[in-house]
Amino acid sequence: MTVCSAPGKVYLFGEHAVVYGEPAVPAAIERRARVTVDPRDDDHVRVTAEDLSLDGFTVEYTGGTGDRPDVDVPTPLVDAAIGYVDAAVRQARAAAEEPDAGFDITVESEIPLGAGLGSSAAVVVAGIDAATRALGEPLDRRELADRAYRAEFEVQDGEASRADTFCSTMGGAVRVEGDDCEPIDAPNLPFVIGFDGGAGDTGELVAGVRELREEYRFAADTVRSIGDIVRAGEELLADAVPEADPSRELLVELGELMDFNHGLLAALGVSARSLDTMVWAARDAGAHGAKLTGAGGGGCIVALDPHEETSTALSFTQGCEEAFRAELATEGVRVEEP
Repeated sequence: MTVCSAPGKVYLFGEHAVVYGEPAVPAAIERRARVTVDPRDDDHVRVTAEDLSLDGFTVEYTGGTGDRPDVDVPTPLVDAAIGYVDAAVRQARAAAEEPDAGFDITVESEIPLGAGLGSSAAVVVAGIDAATRALGEPLDRRELADRAYRAEFEVQDGEASRADTFCSTMGGAVRVEGDDCEPIDAPNLPFVIGFDGGAGDTGELVAGVRELREEYRFAADTVRSIGDIVRAGEELLADAVPEADPSRELLVELGELMDFNHGLLAALGVSARSLDTMVWAARDAGAHGAKLTGAGGGGCIVALDPHEETSTALSFTQGCEEAFRAELATEGVRVEEP
């Protein structure tokens, strides 16, 4: 039995623009997906996922993971819940050069699904790491991040960014620009997250931004402006003391950039009323800045606030289902005790 966990993430800056070659800075948060893998003596794959649907489920299927499991839940749920596990299995089999390897897989997750916190990336990263280790072929982190990206790229029909999987693999804050991914130093940023209980359709939202960008010059300029915000944020982080508590001045400046970033994302049509409401509730409560995180359309916002006022205000905000503080996860994917 091999158990690995990987963290979720928030975007400080840069979602959507990263798809067009602009930089982005995601940061790992200490909410994790945990994947347990036991090799089997046959080529079957058995997936137990208590946290990937309302009631949880167990499915078993044979041969190639492209076979559709026979399970009494709606097809879209099956596709969403096991698509990433399927892709992780394919990558692990390829990495270990064992195309017929079978597994019993258990997935547990603290990360809300589809909320913009990188739940799928965390499951894929932890899944590939656990499966390759179980087969005696552990991967170095760069190869693991690359294979996890390929898995997401496959499932998301070519619309995936390397940001989520690289951040989940490495931990801390990272800079992503095209295929160039590097960890960067960051202080202990005081994240507060608000979750509206929903999820946007990532593919539809990405496609909507693409259509705007192709039709209107101002939309393309907006995407480039998001890239400028990322670069300004990087300069601020470069002057901070890594893993120390940030100064109020740094939080104020980062917060202003986050506010700008949210406004530009809203202009591109990827926010939602629930997200805007939570952003304004956080700001009114004294947060230094707040923005949506992830694809948008529903899901989560992230705010900077070292005090309790923002999380308290969000918990009483209409449309906010959950509010919680999340520490920066300085450690990425890791092996856990069974």
